[in-house]
Amino acid sequence: MSKIPVGILGATGMVGQQYISLLNDHPWFRVSYAAASPRSAGKKYEEAVAGRWHLAKTYAPHAGQVIVEDANDVKRAVSAHKKNKCAFVFSALEMGKEETRALEEEYAAAGIPVISNASAHRWTNDVPVLIAEINPHHADIIPTQQEARGWTKGFIAVKPNCSIQSYMTPIHALVQAGFLIKKTIVTTMQAVSGAGYPGVPSLDMIDNIVPYIGGEEEKSEKEPLKIFGTIINGVIQNAVMPKISAHCNRVPVSDGHTACISLAFGMKKPSINEIREIWTSFKGLPQEEKFPMAPDQPIVYLEEDNRPQPRKDRDTGKAMAVVIGRLRPCNVFDIRFTSLSHNTVRGAAGGGILNAELLKYKGYIS
Repeated sequence: MSKIPVGILGATGMVGQQYISLLNDHPWFRVSYAAASPRSAGKKYEEAVAGRWHLAKTYAPHAGQVIVEDANDVKRAVSAHKKNKCAFVFSALEMGKEETRALEEEYAAAGIPVISNASAHRWTNDVPVLIAEINPHHADIIPTQQEARGWTKGFIAVKPNCSIQSYMTPIHALVQAGFLIKKTIVTTMQAVSGAGYPGVPSLDMIDNIVPYIGGEEEKSEKEPLKIFGTIINGVIQNAVMPKISAHCNRVPVSDGHTACISLAFGMKKPSINEIREIWTSFKGLPQEEKFPMAPDQPIVYLEEDNRPQPRKDRDTGKAMAVVIGRLRPCNVFDIRFTSLSHNTVRGAAGGGILNAELLKYKGYIS
């Protein structure tokens, strides 16, 4: 089949580069449009990122020849859309929240679907916050979103904060299996790449741990409740459980967010062996379709006492799997475990691409 032409907003930034790289050989999508700040506009992509390409894997030759546009010039994207050069855009914008919110809405209003990494619309009650294996049904609010705003073809869908994806899938798998989770304590150890580039100054990170990341604990405690929520009367109503207490720390690791989690169940409590079986058998996505960005196994459990480790395990399952270890009883709650995911792949661009694959499967983009 012919590939769908896609655009990247914020294409020269760290997440934008990850999108460009991950889409190199994608069987469904091809990068045909790139937009960034005015200082990059008018340059070939290879010129715009010369001397500031941050990834080990480079971009495809055709992507290097794409002329970068000004992301603020929505009319240029509309023109490309009409010429079948930009069916939808991935948003990796790096600007203020209000500016991002307004600009993403402008693209959607112009008929261009927006699949966003930004946090600007995570609390908009008719915008789905998607983890493809957990709440694919939330995508079905899109027609309601379009009708309420008078948008014809455009819409906005977002992915959540990168750190919560290291533990949301295993929690969801247990809930899906019929076990109520009432309380959760989460302590994250988050890689420096989560702060973008140039990120945290080196003298703050070497031989150090920073026990504060602005806004991160609030996101970690609230975003899961929207993901676990229910569509009622055209808006997403947050779930009331689990209650989450989060501690978020920046640690001197390049990539890979690790989380230590304790869970308290309701009256019905699974055994350790039951939990392992639930996790290792979990699939999440419809099995009749092969989603190119999806890992073969969304949750990978390791038996070794000293795993998962970011350096050894972050690339598991195309860097899209959640890797878990150290499942054991908890002296305060019921169970505890350690989990890991790749924050710039699963937690950023890879998660956005998987959301786009889901939305194509459901017929919202073509």
